Amino acid sequence: MSVLAIDAGTTGVTAVVVSPEGRIVATGNEEFRQHFPHPGWVEHAPEEIWQATLEATRRVLREVDAAELTAVGITNQRETVVLWDRETLGSPRRAIVWQDRRTADICTRMREEGHEDRVAELTGLRLDPYFSGTKLRWLAEQEPHTWTHVESGRCAVGTVDSYLIARMTRGLHHVTDVSNACRTLLFDLAEGDWSDELCDLFGVPRDALPELVPNWGEVATTDPATFCGLSLPIAGIAGDQQSALFGQTCFDEGDSKCTYGTGSFILLNTGTTVQRSDAGLLSTAAWRSPDGELTYALEGAIFVTGAAVQWLRDGLQIVGSAAETDAIASTVDDSDGVVFVPALTGLGAPHWDPHARGLLIGLTRGTTRAHVVRATLEAIAFEVRDVLETMPGQPGEGRALRVDGGAAANDLLCQVQADQLGGAVERPEIVETTALGAAFLAGLGTGVWSSTDELRDTWALDRRFEPAADRTRADAAHARWLTAVERSKGWADPHGG
Repeated sequence: MSVLAIDAGTTGVTAVVVSPEGRIVATGNEEFRQHFPHPGWVEHAPEEIWQATLEATRRVLREVDAAELTAVGITNQRETVVLWDRETLGSPRRAIVWQDRRTADICTRMREEGHEDRVAELTGLRLDPYFSGTKLRWLAEQEPHTWTHVESGRCAVGTVDSYLIARMTRGLHHVTDVSNACRTLLFDLAEGDWSDELCDLFGVPRDALPELVPNWGEVATTDPATFCGLSLPIAGIAGDQQSALFGQTCFDEGDSKCTYGTGSFILLNTGTTVQRSDAGLLSTAAWRSPDGELTYALEGAIFVTGAAVQWLRDGLQIVGSAAETDAIASTVDDSDGVVFVPALTGLGAPHWDPHARGLLIGLTRGTTRAHVVRATLEAIAFEVRDVLETMPGQPGEGRALRVDGGAAANDLLCQVQADQLGGAVERPEIVETTALGAAFLAGLGTGVWSSTDELRDTWALDRRFEPAADRTRADAAHARWLTAVERSKGWADPHGG
């Protein structure tokens, strides 16, 4: 009665097996390459994502009995655009990743043409290179030969979940869910369906897009000849951040979570109502039940947090691993005035500046790597505070923030986060809640769990971090951060910012 979950992230694929008690009993990981053909461009080879999926799955199958698996759930990096041939399943070009900023000029042009207000009204989003629609418009304008195959119906268009399901079913199914669809700029949030108006605006043929299906319930079956010998119902689908919200059992209106991943993403469950934000937050679909009820969320998307730690490791090479950052940063009491703004791919919520760039300021002769590492962890906490201060009913107002993702294991980060928020931070025993959410969805869709109440009972607290009593120091550090953020803005704007 166990469930297999596939978490196709930005840097690799993780496969997990989750028991009926809600515990991860087996894990397999496989990284894939990042491609950077030009500054600000980020691409993935779809075939490499698929091969990583197969290898991660093979690894967990060495630890469990495949006969005990009941279903498979899929969660994925959102907004990344994939094209593939409907017959051969080969891709005519690499996928354009959510982090990619090549469409900044298209966003500016569409904004100047007066489209942003209408786009925001329909989608809950904004014109930003982050989202899929501008990437598709770029392909149509810059690669007309490739786009001809989309217009002719030969190539399908989708997000990573759609692509993986096509591969798992040998091309029989072209589907997605609302949590992925709502990130494309092609989805009418209130209507809960693809929008002909938006498809026309971005020049995307509607019949190239996947069919919309509920987030849980059996929608397809894997082909054993293609997918590691497994014939399993695909019964759960969700974009990674909505999956983490589900995995944190944030089922009630007002529940919130923060996932520390490559970026950080804060989601607030707003129930069956679309809430709009004037503070740079996104209105988004959380999930749709098999009976058609849509649950919505407010989201703050921060592009670079965990990726900043990776940059310390791989770019600057001043840490050997992400796990070292806690110990290194703890050797100093504070950052000694050093501030790092990790706008390595621009700024997301609530600032939204694709032309911002990374800034390390406040350096002196006394600055050490420990100060830089601590400034990086503090930057993550500052960014999350910036978002949460625009959300109603958040930590400091009677609710705890639930955190997950790899960096949530960092005690210093969690404590700094609580200090910055002035409210409690709760870390569950299982911090890989993105994969857990996909398993919960698939298990809910196949009867492993009978209700969300039963799922809620599986959540277990690892540690609760309470804020320091003195807020003065935390607020002063945050004020210094905001000054640095302003200095980072507009740096890459060819027109002068």
